[in-house]
Amino acid sequence: MPDHGKNHGSEVPPPGGPTRRAFLRQIGATATAAAATIAPFARAADQDAKEPKVPPADPAKIEGTVPVSFRVNGQKRDLQLDPRTTLLDCLREELSLTGTKKGCDHGQCGACTVHINGRRVNSCLSLAVLFEGDEITTIEGLGQPGHLHPVQASFLACDGYQCGYCTSGQMMSAAALLKEPCGPLDEDVKESMSGNICRCGAYSNIVEAIQKVRQNA
Repeated sequence: MPDHGKNHGSEVPPPGGPTRRAFLRQIGATATAAAATIAPFARAADQDAKEPKVPPADPAKIEGTVPVSFRVNGQKRDLQLDPRTTLLDCLREELSLTGTKKGCDHGQCGACTVHINGRRVNSCLSLAVLFEGDEITTIEGLGQPGHLHPVQASFLACDGYQCGYCTSGQMMSAAALLKEPCGPLDEDVKESMSGNICRCGAYSNIVEAIQKVRQNA
């Protein structure tokens, strides 16, 4: 006979398994833990949405910088620079004119040579703020493909380079040399170019390239 006194809705666990009530309790505990984990992130996102956005700092007001204005390859440039910035780093990092190379960074190799008002200068030793209002020329401004400077064309014709790392500085010095007092001999050219080092040793071809330009000038 069935036992009508027993509650057939009671949870009789199957052998080796959890009861339905225990299962539901486990699900509820898991959902509560998940909600507690997500809540801080939701509150933070809501707080961020309510807070006003801070505009980016005005470069003209960045503490420790100074305004500098000069012309580079015929284009006026207005910059805010750390006063310790060298002209070399300014050209490469601020203006992306990477044709000017950083070689020794001590003014000994000439790879960083540029023109300041037509005069050759080692840009690694020169602070950019010193050239306010000046005209600066880099290798990018000396000539372009299809309209090369005579020095660039002559370097190509005479193979006045090997690895090419020093070549932009060599060309800038050579272009300045054309306007400087220099004797007619190869030894005179070598002396005038002594501030530019070619670690590959292409000196004879460099001198030949310069002398051909001088002869055709």
